[in-house]
Order: sequence, then C-alpha cells, then structure tokens
Amino acid sequence: MQQLFGNLTGLKPSQKTLLLRIYRRRVPPHEIVSDELAAFLCTCSLEIGRQVGVLIERGGNISHVIVGDPTRLFLPDLGRARAGQGRLRGLRLVHTHLRGEALTRDDLVDLAKLRLDLVGALTLHRDGRPDRLHCAQLVPPNAQDTIWQELPPIACARLGSDAPRFDELIRALEDELARATPARATSEGDRAVVVQVISRSASARAQGGDAASLWDPGARTSELRALCATAGLEVVEVITQRRHELDPKFLLGRGKLDEVVLRALQYDATLLVFDPELTPAQARAISDATELKVIDRTMLILDIFAQHAQSRDGKLQVELAQLRYTLPRLIEKNTMMSRLTGGIGGRGPGETKLEINRRRARERITLLTRAIDDLSRQRAERRKQRQRRSLPVVAIVGYTNAGKSTLLNTLSQSNVLVADKLFATLDPTSRRMRFPDERELVLTDTVGFIRDLPEDLKAAFSATLEELSEADLLLHVLDASDGAVASHRQSVDRLLIEMDLSHLPRLLIYNKVDRLTPEQWQELLLSVDQHAVAISASQPETVFPLLSALDAALGTLPARTGWSGWKDASPAVS
Repeated sequence: MQQLFGNLTGLKPSQKTLLLRIYRRRVPPHEIVSDELAAFLCTCSLEIGRQVGVLIERGGNISHVIVGDPTRLFLPDLGRARAGQGRLRGLRLVHTHLRGEALTRDDLVDLAKLRLDLVGALTLHRDGRPDRLHCAQLVPPNAQDTIWQELPPIACARLGSDAPRFDELIRALEDELARATPARATSEGDRAVVVQVISRSASARAQGGDAASLWDPGARTSELRALCATAGLEVVEVITQRRHELDPKFLLGRGKLDEVVLRALQYDATLLVFDPELTPAQARAISDATELKVIDRTMLILDIFAQHAQSRDGKLQVELAQLRYTLPRLIEKNTMMSRLTGGIGGRGPGETKLEINRRRARERITLLTRAIDDLSRQRAERRKQRQRRSLPVVAIVGYTNAGKSTLLNTLSQSNVLVADKLFATLDPTSRRMRFPDERELVLTDTVGFIRDLPEDLKAAFSATLEELSEADLLLHVLDASDGAVASHRQSVDRLLIEMDLSHLPRLLIYNKVDRLTPEQWQELLLSVDQHAVAISASQPETVFPLLSALDAALGTLPARTGWSGWKDASPAVS
C-alpha cells in the first residue's frame, strides 16, 4: 500500500493526494532521476513549503515518498541493509532543497549510515523549476580517510545528456567496494572499532593519586587490542579522542560520535568498543545514535569470562557479574537513528514488560548469590582439610597472561590449560608440589588481575579470591617482556590492598625473560628488586633459582595452625 512518510502534520488532503501521485512516476534504470520526476518534486515542494524526497529502487520504481520540513528531511526506518561483501542498500535518495544549498552534512551522514547507492539534492530556480542536481556516493576505505565523494553538480536542463549513467556508476562502485577488502568475506569474528577517550582531568587526578591509574594510551590501546583478540573480535581501527572532561551524554561528543559511526560503517564494522566504561545513560544515548552494537571495556571482559568459564563456580560467578552489570542498563533498545525517523513514538505497553525483566533479573541475582555462598562454604571446608594435612599454601598471583598457569605446570608437573590469551584461567586450581627432600606444599593458581578490574567482577569473584586469604606466601608473577610491566605490578599491588591481602609475604618473579633482548635484560637487572627472581616458566631448567628463593622465603615464615613450619627442616634445594 502506497503511503507518505515523514512530517505530515498540517498537510491538506489535496496536498497529500498530490504527493501520492509521485508514486506513479518511474525512472529509467540508467538515470539518477528523470526530468519529469525532478520537475514534479519541485512542484510539490513549492506547494507545501517543505522538502520532498523519494527513495528509488534500481529498477526505477519509487519505494518511499518522504516529507520533511523547510530545512531537513526525516527518513523512515529502512531495516537492515543487504547482506554481502561490498553491497549497498539498492536505494538512492533524491530530494529537494528549498534554499539553494548543496548537499548538507545530514545528507552525507544518511548516505553513509544507510549505505545508500547515492544521495542527490535538487535546488530550485526562483520560478520553481529544478536548477541543479548535487550528488554524492560512498567510496571504499582509502589513505585519505574519506568516506564519500561528491560528484560535480549537474544542470537539471541537461539531466539526460550530462548526467552519468546510474547503472554503470553503481556497478563500478560495488565492484570497487568488493575488491577493496577481499579478506572481510572470510573473517569469522565480528569487526570492531575501538573508541578510546582520554580525559585530561581524569589523568590529572590519577597523577595526584595512585600511580597504577596513570593513563598510558599506548599500553591501554595494546591491552584493548589483546582483549578484543581474546574475545574473537577483529579490530579494524582504533579512534582516540582527548578531552578535558568526558561528555556526560555521549562520552566523546556528538560530532565525534558521528565520525566514529561513519568510520565503522566504512569498514563494515558491526561493533563499537568504548573505553572507559560507559554509564547506563551514555550506553543508551550512543545506542540510540547507531544501529551498531555498542559495548564497553567492562562488557568485553565479561564476555571473555563467559567464554572461558568451565566449572560451575566460574559460570555462576560470570552470570552474576553480567546481571549486576546489565540490571541498571536494562531498557528497551531504541533502534531509531539520529534524524532517520521523525514524529512521535515510543508509546505502548513496553514498560510493563521491562519491569518484569528487571524483577526476574533481581530474583536471579538473589539465587546466584546464595549458590555462590554455598560454593564458598564448600571451598572453605576443602581449605580446612588441606590445613589438617600440615602443608603450607603458596598462591600464584599476577596480571592476566603473565604466565601463572605455565609456572604452576612447571613446578607441579601438571597439565593445567595454558593459552596465550587474557583470562585463560578463571577457576582457582590447586596442585601439590614436592621438593627433592620430599617436603610438600600446595600451589594455587588464581584468576589474573587487570587494571581497572570491573567492580561487578571483583564482587562476583570475591568467593574465588578467598583462596588467596588462606595463602602463606604469594608468588607475584610479572611478564618481563611487557613494556607496561611496572604499571602491571602497581595494578596488582593496588588490587591486593583493596582485597586486604597486602599483609601477606610476597616473592616477586619476573617471567618470560627469554623474550628479552640483551639491552632489555641489562635494564631489567638494574630495575628489579634485590630479592626478585628472573625465570622463564616454559623452560624448567630456569626455575632452580626460584626453588631456592621459595625455600628460603617459606623458612622465614612463622608456622600457621595446621602445618609445622618450614625453617626447622633441612634445606629443600642445595
């Protein structure tokens, strides 16, 4: 059924009838717009004093007739674009401009967001006849970072002779788009644009406070890329903006957000990843401005945890963290895009369903909390049993992907999962380690830490991290080959303070020294603590200094209830 779209308020029945007659026109497939249709659009536009536009299919039929106001047009929701590499939507937009202006930024934004074949603006003579046609098309990713290309204006009196053939123009463009990025068709994961916003005021506050919170954009970007790779995302671009203060609504400002969305559409990205964490209001505002999926660093980490959780404990804790994060953000998604739909909307019975979802989420959080408390009591009982066996407990802690699981395997000759990914280990794993003189201890591997660990994760995994509170000694493992090793150490120290574990004795271990160049090795020797140990956990022959340091460290500790102490026994390592 043919209908009018856009701003119909105040139109007379005769004017609506006139506008509906536009559907009778048909454009030859080789023309952008016919002389007859251009003239009739200008006549209708003058009659109602508003912009009038049409969406034309490639076959020449008119699919939508749209009415705007004197300065802009409101496009209807067109649904998802056509699937396929380098494919455009198959529709072109031609509309009138009453004030003689060429293409506006709104026109170009619509071109990119909707992946239209072409956008054209008709200007008018003083007598109402069509004057010029201004057109623009998308272009493939390029070194100039241009998203669209404006074609030379065409005199409407010569549309049939001077205008390029539309069918050849669109065929060449789609072929060029498909050739520009042939690897995209075989990409298995989602394509993401990472958006990093650096606040000067936040950095200044960090410099006056904890050094672990200092914002190192390079290290932060590398970490975000690693998180995306672990989650299975392909990062196509990283966009960084520096601001004095974070924008309370869009985090990075509306203009910059439009640029980010257009860049994502140009690279066929399906996901925007924001850093730092978005507030619920910011997440809703950004989602309303784009059809792309919007997540932040916290949600990305939660997704990684969900992928890696294997045990019942881990799955329950991940689900609890996700629900606590999602609950304040639980709202119906507004699929409208900036100016792409006008008029009144949003009414209906959706609020009732939303409240039901919120209530179910709260009930699930309560059930998960109880289940995790039960598991915590079970772990506490297992720890008591270990204490009755008179064995000291040594816990391995450190930044994520520092090599903790590899070290556990090497020291205890185990086969715990090891992967060059962030958060490969979520569940605490305990193994018995035996020294050459038959003395034994319990080694515990724990989930890795990360800078700015989300509060929901810390709360959900508090039961898991209880294993650390029962340790007699902490082995703090650092990745010596990481350029941000100092920041990683400070982040772990800060988290241990927050968890009231800073009183536990620690042995510092610099791992992966086999990856260092001679210059980096010399720099490390000058910077490490006197009692730190340098090893390569993947090479068992390098851990003998660690065994000696571990033996000495345990020998200086007072015996806890349940084990007889270490210092009175003969040395375990010669």
